[in-house]
Amino acid sequence: MALMSRRLRRSFLSNVIPRLFIGLLVIYVYCEYLIYYVTQIQCGWSSLSKEPTDGVEPVYAMVLADTHLLGNRNGHWLDKWRREWQMHRAFQTAMTLHSPDVVFVLGDLFDEGLWCPEKEFNDYVERYHQLFKVPDSTAMYSVVGNHDIGFHYRITPQLVKRFETRLKSPPVQLVSVRGNHFVLINSMAMEGDGCTLCARTVAQIANISNILKCSSGSSLCKGKKKLEKYSRPIIMQHYPLYRESDSGCTEPDAAPLPERNSLFEERWDCLSKESTEYLVESLRPRAAFGAHTHHSCVVRHSFVPTPDHKIEFVEYTVPSFSWRNRLDPKYYLLTITPDEVKVTKCGMPREWTLQITAILMTLALLVYLRYYTSVNPLTYKQLSGKKV
Repeated sequence: MALMSRRLRRSFLSNVIPRLFIGLLVIYVYCEYLIYYVTQIQCGWSSLSKEPTDGVEPVYAMVLADTHLLGNRNGHWLDKWRREWQMHRAFQTAMTLHSPDVVFVLGDLFDEGLWCPEKEFNDYVERYHQLFKVPDSTAMYSVVGNHDIGFHYRITPQLVKRFETRLKSPPVQLVSVRGNHFVLINSMAMEGDGCTLCARTVAQIANISNILKCSSGSSLCKGKKKLEKYSRPIIMQHYPLYRESDSGCTEPDAAPLPERNSLFEERWDCLSKESTEYLVESLRPRAAFGAHTHHSCVVRHSFVPTPDHKIEFVEYTVPSFSWRNRLDPKYYLLTITPDEVKVTKCGMPREWTLQITAILMTLALLVYLRYYTSVNPLTYKQLSGKKV
């Protein structure tokens, strides 16, 4: 019996344990790596309605928002590590599958950007660049959010300067890619109270507005600076443009009820009505992208500054990219030409999907091992107590 017991142990160690280890390794690789490919491979670039008139390739842009990387104050270290790992894997998978020309991150990169001291902020920035690393062929632009430098009343020159310097993100920035123009704006600088930051932002918007007018051949042009090719710009900022609430948002990932019907507070939940009208009349956008609410929304705007002049465009509110903020993080893929903006919304696996998948695969592994030991003659007879 002692001999058979040793044989049984050797058989168990040489057959069952390796299979258990390999099975657990497969489960880990699938749930921590492959599931992001399985989910995101179903999402791709939208097709254009018509070919570009000049034959120039479309611009492929990826837009995400509200990553809210934790600092040293909020959240457990395990939660911090887990969420950042998820975002890193999801982002790198998206980059591999889609290879965008440009990536826009619409604010609240950091959860505690306005509270952390200089050294901690520098560490923050390093982590951000490590987690959201892009290849040399992809440009990346980071737009400031209220968690990065604070709401307007909390902003200091030092907070503004360090974000602008480390993230290369001035209050207003005009980015042109193959005849498509993006205006990146610091939403908290649109307070309209004449503060130093606000005055600098308004002056830069006025300058960009004049460049656009001159490029379009407008009689209101004041200057000589022009774009190589004119097309109406696309606004990229952290706040949504002014709206009363999310009550008109009907997407499946819109804010839940009754939160959806809660009235927005201007300059806190969205831009003020005055600032929105100023931006629209100055820039005449063909699309706008914002974030901040952590939920999705699509709004069709129609502004009529004068009876014979109408400005129409679609605004998209980008959901949060973090599992801390929503169970189903999302990002947008944009296919852009001077004549069209096509939008695809891409989702990541829900966290409960990851958990249930891991549980089901583990149960399947245990069933397999039980079946394997039952059909193995030596193991089966020894475990069942039958004599050989």
